[in-house]
Amino acid sequence: MTKAAVIGLGTMGPGICATLARAGLTVAAFDLSAEQCARAPAMVDMATQVLEKLGVNLVPGGSVGIVESLDRAVAGADLVIENVPEKLELKREIFTAICRVAGDGAILASDTSGIPITDIQAGMANPGRIVGMHWSNPPHIIPMIEVIAGRETKPDTVDWMKAFARRIGHLPVVIRKDVPGFVENRVLYSVMRECVDLVERGVIDAQDLDTCVSWGIGYKLAVVGPMSLLDMAGLDIYNAVGSYLNRELCDRADVAPYVTERVAAGRLGMKTGGGIYDYTPEGIAALRDERARKLVAVRRILQE
Repeated sequence: MTKAAVIGLGTMGPGICATLARAGLTVAAFDLSAEQCARAPAMVDMATQVLEKLGVNLVPGGSVGIVESLDRAVAGADLVIENVPEKLELKREIFTAICRVAGDGAILASDTSGIPITDIQAGMANPGRIVGMHWSNPPHIIPMIEVIAGRETKPDTVDWMKAFARRIGHLPVVIRKDVPGFVENRVLYSVMRECVDLVERGVIDAQDLDTCVSWGIGYKLAVVGPMSLLDMAGLDIYNAVGSYLNRELCDRADVAPYVTERVAAGRLGMKTGGGIYDYTPEGIAALRDERARKLVAVRRILQE
């Protein structure tokens, strides 16, 4: 296992490339966007610097090269990671192209945030080697990887991916049922839904909400997971509070106007200079540096 291909160089791609190269792999990366390809080397370098600060083991021989076609990236790769936007039709189109070029022994992984792997692999050649490999953003700092089998994924493919995640210094968790959103995003989006609802209803403003979550439940959950927290607090307490609070929680099935109206107005967040908060280019750069520094510090503590 020496060669990998990363298809898609948006938010996650450069960090994934840097992590694989740090583990000694030769990485060929491709994106249809010339702009993304042009930005990628600098982003890979930034991620590499963070990995150095983390003290992640350096295996000699690794490298990242941006290539001009998907075929060239995939040819000869032992592992191919698809990382294109979250559209099933696009992912199936990319996987069809990947299957046409990849060697019979290659493992083909999707970094989808929640599209069922069964839907992606349906009708593909040799679907047993297709598996979900969901990284958490930023992928070079957050060490958890969800490993998801589709209906036709072979058990050996799942075992291989678990071992590979450990090899590159990450923590694999196996998702036992191929449900939309897997686990991380199902939990995250349930939290986000309640947070947006509370701000939209005027219960709390956005900044205080962030403080409440980061320094309240977020602080605890970084050390004590939800199931362990139930035991720590007492199941009787959860049973009592849940008996009246659960029916009060937001259960809307659509996306709140608080979000959809901003999307319609082009306020998408940091990428457009404004979303819930406003940003300047200088502020964005400083914020990213600050968050990376803090995430590095937290990871070091959690690994003790």
